[in-house]
Amino acid sequence: MTTARHLLVDPENPGFYHCISRCVRRAWLCGVDPYDGKSYEHRRAWVEQRLLELAQIFAVGIYAYAVMSNHVHVVLRIDPTAAAKWSDAEVALRWVRLFPATVAGETDTAACRLKEQTLLGNPDRLSSCRQRLGSLAWFMKALNEPIARRANREDACTGRFWEGRYKCQALLDDTAVLTCMSYVDLNPIRAGIAENLETSAHTSAVQRIKNLRSEPATAQWPLASINNTTAPGTLPITAEAYLDLIDWTARLTRGDKSGRIDMSEPPILRNLGLSEHQWHQQTLGTEARYWRAIGSARSLMEKAAAIGQSWLRGIGGAQLLMRNRTA
Repeated sequence: MTTARHLLVDPENPGFYHCISRCVRRAWLCGVDPYDGKSYEHRRAWVEQRLLELAQIFAVGIYAYAVMSNHVHVVLRIDPTAAAKWSDAEVALRWVRLFPATVAGETDTAACRLKEQTLLGNPDRLSSCRQRLGSLAWFMKALNEPIARRANREDACTGRFWEGRYKCQALLDDTAVLTCMSYVDLNPIRAGIAENLETSAHTSAVQRIKNLRSEPATAQWPLASINNTTAPGTLPITAEAYLDLIDWTARLTRGDKSGRIDMSEPPILRNLGLSEHQWHQQTLGTEARYWRAIGSARSLMEKAAAIGQSWLRGIGGAQLLMRNRTA
């Protein structure tokens, strides 16, 4: 049974969410379709490029993503309060960047400037654009619709490309965010299409590795900073420690991949109050154990009460998990 999205996603306050979009009609987003042998690998770049572009337009921070063969995972933090603080000129600039004026399929700079001025002269329209730039629903719409149209043109067909409703999970605490990020970044390794983090193409893990290895002057950082005390959405871990954490988790998940000299528990687990077993089970249970929200039993019960329900899937599992610190 579905839940009204406005009950799950607070339209006025910041929040972390895990979103999943899946293809329909046996379509393949990326990779090689086993039915006709045709490769759609190039579409991974479409999705990744669009995702990182939108991160610079919307009031959103992208914390993790993975572009898989027929679905896309995104862990993000949407912040409507940030959009509310933007100047009218910035809102107009961002909106026109999202929907530029075009001539013969090419962006027309003069027409874009005119569109910005027209928008600035329409306070009601500008207010609507501001709200949409801080909306999770509009972010997912802006991500999925262009990809669907482009894929349909390539496939010479019409109709739905994505499932009508993307799956969304509210991430209620730091543990939920970090385990979900790990789950997303390790998708290619669990699926057997990558051997390690560095070969997990089109994931946020690869982006973070590239940026850490780049010179500060040349590094590009479209992803949200994991630990930045001057910015909202700070998590209790550095980017380097996070990469070590998911590398450790990958080797823990795949027992055939030893090769790590130090397999001791990362310090972040102690900070979160989790054992190795709890971390492992929480990460693997991101989709199987939970449904609408992920968090501690207490945070799930509070979320259930906030949306007018007496229970949320995952509360019992969260209670059991915290009682059992070892396997």
